[in-house]
Amino acid sequence: MTDLFSRRHFLAATGGMLAAGAARSAPLLAASASAPRKVIVDADIGVDDTMALLLLHFAPEVDIVGITTVNGNGTLDNTTRNALFLSEKFGIQAPVAKGAGVSLDNRTDTAPTFIHGDNAMGNIVLPSRINRTVDARPAWQMIVDMVHAHPHEITILGLGRLTNLALALRHDPTIATLTREVIVMGGGFGLHGDLGNVTPAAEANFKGDPMAADMVCGASWPMTIVGVDVTFQTTMTDAYLQDIRDQGGPASRLIWDVTRFYMAFHRQRLGLDAMYVNDASASAYLLRPDLFKTRRGAVRVVCGGVADGESIQKPAGKRFPPGAWDNRPEQAVCTDVDPDGVRNLFARVMRGH
Repeated sequence: MTDLFSRRHFLAATGGMLAAGAARSAPLLAASASAPRKVIVDADIGVDDTMALLLLHFAPEVDIVGITTVNGNGTLDNTTRNALFLSEKFGIQAPVAKGAGVSLDNRTDTAPTFIHGDNAMGNIVLPSRINRTVDARPAWQMIVDMVHAHPHEITILGLGRLTNLALALRHDPTIATLTREVIVMGGGFGLHGDLGNVTPAAEANFKGDPMAADMVCGASWPMTIVGVDVTFQTTMTDAYLQDIRDQGGPASRLIWDVTRFYMAFHRQRLGLDAMYVNDASASAYLLRPDLFKTRRGAVRVVCGGVADGESIQKPAGKRFPPGAWDNRPEQAVCTDVDPDGVRNLFARVMRGH
C-alpha cells in the first residue's frame, strides 16, 4: 500500500540505479527438477498486490497453495472479492481464506480509495458474479493447517498488515519452526531517507497493525523484510507497462487497466511520472534474492505514540546496553535493490500472459 511521498524519491530511483550488470543480466530462475516452491500469499489485494500475485502465479518455480486476505488497500470484503476474482480469472487453484478485518488492538481504518479506487482495483469494472467461494476456514487456520501439512516447505509472502500471521502464531506458536521462510513488504528503515509513507515514521502495513508486525518480526521463523526505503527505488513508467501490455495477454492487459488509477495518484499527488513498485518488489525478492542486498539484526515495531508503526533494526554485531531488542531473532532487512533487475524480471515473466 502506498501513500504520500515526494519528487526526490523518483529522482533517486531513476538516477541511482545499481551498476550490478551481472545481476541485471541473470536469467529468470528456471523451474528446478524438484517440486515448485509452495507459497501462501497473505495480502490486502489492491493494485500493487495484483501485480505481486500475478508475478508469482506465472513464475514456473512457484506454486501458490493458498491466498489469505486482510483489510488495508480496501475493505476486507473488497480485498477478498478481488482475490476470488483474480483466482477465477487466471486459474489460480489455491484456496482463498478470508482473514482479519481489524487489527490486534481493534483498529479499523478507512480504505485509501484515493490510491487504489473504491474497489481497490483501480475502479475497473469487475464481474457482477464470481463463482469462486472462500474457504470455510479463517485465514489464520488455513495458514496453520498448511504449514503443518507441508512442514519446512511453506513460504509466506506478507503483502499487507500482518494480522493473519500474528493470529496464526497466537493459536499455534510451533508454526514458526515449521515455516520455510516469511517474506514481508512492510516497514522502512531510513536507508535511503525513508522511514514511512503514511507518517514520517511509519509505513502503511506496519502502521495498520503494529502489534502484529512486532509479533511477526519477533518469531523464530526465517524472515526477510522489504521496506519502502527499498521498494521506492524501483519505479515503472507508462511506457514500460504499455510495452508489457502490447506484448502480453489478458494478465498484462489487466495490469495496465488496474494501474491507470494508481498511476494518476502518483502523478497528481506525488508529482511523479512513474509509480513505485511496492508489493511486487517482495515477490521479486522471493524469485530473485540476488537482486537485493540485506543486513541482519533484531527488529522491533513501535506500538503507540507519535512513532506508532515505526520499524527499527538493531544491526547484528552492534553493542548496546540491555534493551527491548535483546533475545529477539535476527531477521534480514533489505538495504538495496537492482531496479533494472526487478523491472526485467517482471517483464520477462508477464510478457505473453
